[in-house]
Amino acid sequence: MHALPLAIMAFILYIAAASWQALSLARRVPPRAALVRSFGALGLLFHLPLAIGLLDRGQSLLPGLSTSAVLVSALAVLMLLVVSLFKPVLNVAAGLFPVAGLTLLLATELPSPERATGMTPGIALHALSSALAFALLAIAAVQAILLGVQNQALRHHHIRGVVQSLPPLTTMERILFELIWAGMALLTLSIASGFAFVDSMFAQHLVHKTVLSLIAWVLFATLLAGHHWLGWRGMRAVRWTLGGYLALLLAYFGTKFVLEVLLGRG
Repeated sequence: MHALPLAIMAFILYIAAASWQALSLARRVPPRAALVRSFGALGLLFHLPLAIGLLDRGQSLLPGLSTSAVLVSALAVLMLLVVSLFKPVLNVAAGLFPVAGLTLLLATELPSPERATGMTPGIALHALSSALAFALLAIAAVQAILLGVQNQALRHHHIRGVVQSLPPLTTMERILFELIWAGMALLTLSIASGFAFVDSMFAQHLVHKTVLSLIAWVLFATLLAGHHWLGWRGMRAVRWTLGGYLALLLAYFGTKFVLEVLLGRG
């Protein structure tokens, strides 16, 4: 089966799951966690063959733009489905699933350059930890947006609608920082394995990715330190989370887009 029909089916299922969760947040329909997870899991079944096919297609040193986009979005959906079994984070699906579906559709038209060098175990560790860190921190970023909406609504004494559907503010904040701690552990492993196993991390094509990844690490580390020692929370935590994730987004996909799409380099 061709990539586009699979991507369309995944997109439709992701939109269906996200729409129900969004309507549930707006208190227009009753919560149906099992329904949202089922549609998300079905979407993932159409999503995963594309990720596996792209990984099998080439023997690249590091995944290209389309491969990275498809793989990371699949991991983000998978991790959200798993984490939602233990933590009240399924509301993140309202924002994450449509992005995953749209990313999948766009990635089917993006280049996937190949290189001759095979992927060693060290490189595989770096690539996998990078993808997992990005996926987990994507969930944290959407959680931060929901927290920001909740915080602003409570500040203006708007306690109906979405705010009534979300967990308590303290629970939302605790989950956010748990996600960031886990994402930081993976990001640290990604950066450390990159320096250990990738030849010349500051080579011409990797310098921007490396610097931006380090900036993201510093931003998240500062946030965690500020939360632990200074009690940072609320909108300050939201802004630092989104700032760190923006740096990570530019590191992982901004540099790939410029090199592979705008400049046409492999």
